[in-house]
Parts: sequence; C-alpha cells; structure tokens
Amino acid sequence: MFDNILAQSTEQLNIILLIGLAIFFGTAGARIFQKFRIPQVVAYVVIGLVIGESGLNLIGRDTVEILSSFNMFALGIIGFMIGGELTRDVFKKYGKQFFIILCSEGIAAFAAVAFLTGLVCWYFTKNVQTSVAMALVLGAIASATAPAATVNVLWEYKTRGPLTSTVLAIVALDDALSLLLYGFASSIAAALIGKTHGSIWITMLTAFSEIAGAVVLGVLAGFLLSFILKLIKEPDKALAFTVSSVLLVIGLSIALKVGSILAAMTLGVTIANLASRRRQNTFELIEKFAPPIYVLFFVLAGAHLVLNEITGWMVVMVVVYLVGRTVGKIFGAWFGARVSQAADVVRRYLGLCLLSQAGVAIGLAIISGQLFTGQIAHAIIIIVMTTTFVVEIFGPMFVKLGVKKAGEVGLNITEEDLIKTYSVADVMDTRASVISAGMSLRELIKVVSNTESFYYPVVDSDKKLIGAITLGDIRNTFATQELNDWLVALDIMEPVVAKATPDVALSEAFEKTRHFDIEHLPVVVSDEDNKFVGVLNCRAVRRSLSAEVLSRQQKADNIHKVGVLQKD
Repeated sequence: MFDNILAQSTEQLNIILLIGLAIFFGTAGARIFQKFRIPQVVAYVVIGLVIGESGLNLIGRDTVEILSSFNMFALGIIGFMIGGELTRDVFKKYGKQFFIILCSEGIAAFAAVAFLTGLVCWYFTKNVQTSVAMALVLGAIASATAPAATVNVLWEYKTRGPLTSTVLAIVALDDALSLLLYGFASSIAAALIGKTHGSIWITMLTAFSEIAGAVVLGVLAGFLLSFILKLIKEPDKALAFTVSSVLLVIGLSIALKVGSILAAMTLGVTIANLASRRRQNTFELIEKFAPPIYVLFFVLAGAHLVLNEITGWMVVMVVVYLVGRTVGKIFGAWFGARVSQAADVVRRYLGLCLLSQAGVAIGLAIISGQLFTGQIAHAIIIIVMTTTFVVEIFGPMFVKLGVKKAGEVGLNITEEDLIKTYSVADVMDTRASVISAGMSLRELIKVVSNTESFYYPVVDSDKKLIGAITLGDIRNTFATQELNDWLVALDIMEPVVAKATPDVALSEAFEKTRHFDIEHLPVVVSDEDNKFVGVLNCRAVRRSLSAEVLSRQQKADNIHKVGVLQKD
C-alpha cells in the first residue's frame, strides 16, 4: 500500500495527505532547529522550501493556491491573538508612543525602499515613469510587517515588557498603515503609467472605508461573542464559538472587501477589553488549538517560493529592497521611539523586531500585478515573494536577538511553564521533620507542637520510609486516650500510597498527587532504595511558583519604569 502512495505523482496526492506531510515535517524540523537555538518558525519556512517546487515538489503551486483560504484563517487566528494583548491598560500606558512609532517606521521604510528600488529600476529600464511607479508600489508594500512570524517568536520565548507590548501593537496596526500608503502609492503609480481609474482621493477614501469597515465588523462580532461567552462555562463550547467567530469575521470581511486581519484583530481587542474575567481562558484555549495551524501556514509560505524564476536584475532589486527596508525599519523605529520618549529598550531594539513580512505584502504584490504588464508585473511578485522568504528566515532570529538583549525573555511565563522546567529535587523540602517508627505518641505530639508541618514521614532505623502521619491521624488518637501511653508512631501511621524520586519531573509528581488526591508526596532515593530524602509539599510549591511568576511580571513592568527614570 505504501508503494502505491509513493508511485503517485504530486498532483495526485490528496490534499489531506499533503497537509499531514507539511505539519509532520514542519514540526519535526522545528525540533531539530530548536536544538541549535534557532526559532521554530524558521524551520517551518525552510521545510516548506524543501518540499515545495524548489525542492522535492511535494507541494506544488496549485496546492498552495487551493489552500489560500486556509492562510486567511491562520492570519485571522494570529490577528485575534494579537488583539488579545492590546488591553485598555496597554493603550493607556503606550498609546501615544504607538502612533508616533508606527508612522515613523512605516514611512521610513516606504521612503528608503522607494528611493533605492527606483534608482535600480531606472538603471535597468531607462524608463522614469515605470521606475517611479514601481518604486512607489514596492515602498508601500515594504511598510507592512508580518505579525505571524514575529508574534510566534514572542510566544515561543515567553516575553513580556515594554518592547514586547510595543512590537505587538505595531505589527497589529502596521497593516492598516500599509493599506493607506498603498492606496496613495497605487493611485500615483496608475496615473504615471496611464492606468488610472479614478482620482487619488477616491482611492484613499476606499482604503479608509476598508479600514473602518474592518473595525466595525470586528467590534460587532466582539460584542456578540462576549455575550455568548458569558452564558457558557464549558471550555469546549467556548473554543467552538470563538473559532467559529473568527471564521465568520474572516468570511464576512472577504465578502465585504474589508481588511480581514484588522477585523480579526479588532475582534480580539474587543473580547480582551469586554470579557475580562473569561478572556484569559478564551485566549489560552485558542493558543492550545493553534500550533498545527501556524505550522501549516509557515510551511506553505516557504513552499510558495520558486527559486528558478528569479533572474539577475531581480536579484539586485531583492538586495536593495532588503537593505532599504531594513534601514528604514530600524532607523524609523529608533526615531519614532526617541521622539515619543519610549523606554530605552524600545529605542534600541524595536527595529530588529519589525523585519518580517508575509501575507499582506504578498497580497498587495499580487494586486499590484494588475497595474503593470509583462515582466514588471511578474518582477514585483517575485521580488516581494523572495524578500518575504528571506526575512521569514532571518526576521525571527532578529526578533529573538532584540527581546533577549532587552531582557524580556521568560518574563511572561506561567505556573505551568515553570512546572515543566523543574524536577522534584528542585522544589522538595529536605528539612522536613521525620518521625522514627518507635517514637511514643507523647514525643510525637511535642514534635508536632514545635513545627508548622501537616505531614510527617515515618522511617525505620535505617532511615527508610515505611509510612506517614498527618494531623488527622494524631487527632484520631484522642478518642482512645487510655491507650496513649502505649502507642508509638508505628501504631498510628498510614501506609504510603505514592512516592517519588528526586529525578522525577515535577509535572509527573503533581499528576500523581492529583490521581491519589493527596497534598504531600514523600521522596526517596530511588525506586530500589527506599531511603527518605524529602517531601514534596504541593501547596507550598504552588505558592512559591505563583510568587516566581509575579516576580517576573513585576520585573517586566519595572523595565518601563527604569527607562522613564533614566530619561528624567
């Protein structure tokens, strides 16, 4: 049967099988790349290139086109999750900064790319009008920043702080700015090459209406979903309603010809600020549901590039586009952060986090192909697709570098994240009071009165664990006071129903305590050696983990305060 599958041509492979291959190899590749400390999104894109037309040709151009609707869904999920980060408190703290930085980095990238690509295009074509028109279009496309790859790195490395908040806001709003710039640039370009179908003001008005329509759609859907989430408590139903709401918003935005990503992001913002009590659970459900979607999205992005279609002069255009966009983003972000008096880490490292581009840029490039004819139209699409592939490879690495330099890695960690990093040895109590098997009840009560513990392991003469005593066990002896002088620890102890060893993962130990419905877990040397070495007090460990999470969050928040004090 397997031979029959291999014998089929790539065109005959069914879509389900191709999706399975993409997700499987993408995830496997990510595991390998992570061992070299390379962001997993890079692996997804590289795997896409390998199994696409430029490599094994398992996923052809037709398949990528068939799955284009899935890409919109993936971008919708990403937009929704970004919106969930833009709460009322974030806008109060950074709102003015966001607007200034957004305009600065977007316009700087637009100007730098337009100037450099215009010069190169004129050098090869000797046609001023075509060169200016192409430069304006490429400049507008360059202003867009891909939220998917950027946000994926922030989630992977659990970042939190002023740089993270600014990046999330900028990549969420960048698409709206790029649409406006594109509306302006495409109108002028159409006029220059004689393809204008209306005034520049009509084109700009259309761009504004698309943005306004997306916001209205997202807000209305957000109010409806918020109302529904208040009525239901089951997580599975909450997930179903949330995913279906994202799909409905994406579908309606396509039908109404308004911005899909912006509509989904607005839906997330609305839920984050309306359903405050349930919003955390809602976004956590989507976060657990989303990984296969992200994998397939980035694999398809890599498969989209066909290397043999790139000619010599296009390579030059790709290089100057990358240089201009990189310089524009970094300088514009620094200038905007300086003018808005943003935190020092934002000024230094924000530009590094804004280099990725993807779906919106490719979409605008395809639309631009309708403005031009022949080789120029094809060149715009190839240039944008090639640069997108390059920055999807290196962009996430720069994001990681920026947040690491800013000191924000690991500050958005949860208790569950910490649990995954610890073993029992890291958190067990090695100074727990131990009761010998022959200790009398009177001596035992004296030990209990001098400690604050609720659980006392019982050991034999060789310090091997043989049982445990709780306060409840001692309380039960009060009913038989006439025997108290004769009772020893061995008489009132309970058998140990579960135990752990120091090398066991903390998550596994917690699972064992939940299974047996116990709060304390004695720890012994090994499965073969029952010598007592400590106690895992689940309640105390949970308190310690909560304190650690709070400490990291306060550290992230203090980064902004320190930046403000340094400026003052």
